[in-house]
Amino acid sequence: MDRTDVIIFGGGLVGLSLAAALDSSGLSSIVIDPADPDTRLDAAFDGRTTAVSSSSMRMFQAIGVADHFPVPGGPIRAIQVADGLAPGGLTFEPSEGDDEPLGVMHENRHLRAALRARAETGKAIDLRWTAKPVAVDRGDFGVRVTLDDGREVAAPLLVAAEGRGSPTREAAGIRMASWRYDHAAIVSTLRHARPHEGVAYEIFYPAGPFALLPMADDEEGHRSAIVWSVGKDDAAGFLSLSDADFAAEAEAACGGFLGAMSAIAPRTSYPLGFHHAARIVGKRLALVGDAAHGMHPIAGQGINVGYRDVAALTQVLVEGARLGLDLGDAQLMERYQRWRSLDTFMVSLATDGLTRLYGVPGRTASAVRRLGMGVINRIGPVRDRLMAEARGTSGDLPLLLRGLPI
Repeated sequence: MDRTDVIIFGGGLVGLSLAAALDSSGLSSIVIDPADPDTRLDAAFDGRTTAVSSSSMRMFQAIGVADHFPVPGGPIRAIQVADGLAPGGLTFEPSEGDDEPLGVMHENRHLRAALRARAETGKAIDLRWTAKPVAVDRGDFGVRVTLDDGREVAAPLLVAAEGRGSPTREAAGIRMASWRYDHAAIVSTLRHARPHEGVAYEIFYPAGPFALLPMADDEEGHRSAIVWSVGKDDAAGFLSLSDADFAAEAEAACGGFLGAMSAIAPRTSYPLGFHHAARIVGKRLALVGDAAHGMHPIAGQGINVGYRDVAALTQVLVEGARLGLDLGDAQLMERYQRWRSLDTFMVSLATDGLTRLYGVPGRTASAVRRLGMGVINRIGPVRDRLMAEARGTSGDLPLLLRGLPI
């Protein structure tokens, strides 16, 4: 039987981040995932991207992930928010002298590659790809997992990083609050004639928000990722458009301020929903990422809230280990629960509220929203607080999110 400090179910963007964070802090892990990552080698760009907040990038630098990015990402220097194409709106940008971007845009394939490379160089990370757990015993004195090849692994703690359909969460009987929105997200990448200058645009329409996110330029010119929330019944129609027609629709939706557009990546669509676990811990169990919470991509917070889970859980475990505590100890789990529950709930509530607020149709509602944005734009402290939320730098910040070792 192989023993480790933490067993992680799920080798995705959050699971591998946790393994790297633990490794950088002297704790070992075994990562178990049924996927075969070799099938993704040399994969062409599929249009999917991730906005990694500035605090998450600090953690990536602190735990060595940033050293493995195959290409640099595209920095987000400012965020402009508007209600449709009407005048007025909000602008978020760092104060003078603050050179740290609000976030960095990475292609998902490059983010996966960096996390895998970091995990493979980890001295205390055991990657078990194409492996499935067939039996899990979370007992009084530890966790024992039997894999489909008959091998067994043991640890004081099991972490579920399996995504929103987490079977481990379901098996633990953790209740969920969840619902679906009448929206689907269309995701792709566009080329445009004018430079984006590092500005991310979020344009709200009653049917859903339209986001353009600045990608790093390539040898052929300027690029932006698009996340377009449309009515769920309209998603199939958007996917069936020709590339030229889709680019023309996107150009019209943003008012053409980036010039002529063309599609340079496949389009994908996924339904939008909300889910939030009643608890993120159980007996020798912790949930991270989408296994614990999922939200509308209206503010690009989803994956970054998962990275905040990683930073907090790692700090709780490392500090517990230094005190000689059992890593599955209920007191440590409760500390993680307290640390993360308020933040995840408030972010989830805010994204849900924004989705509903901006979905109210009519000129009066639009005028009220624009008035509110104008007021916020003129009140520095309020605007700065909202920008800190977008950066992931508000609240009781774990050390890794400050860029500091634990």
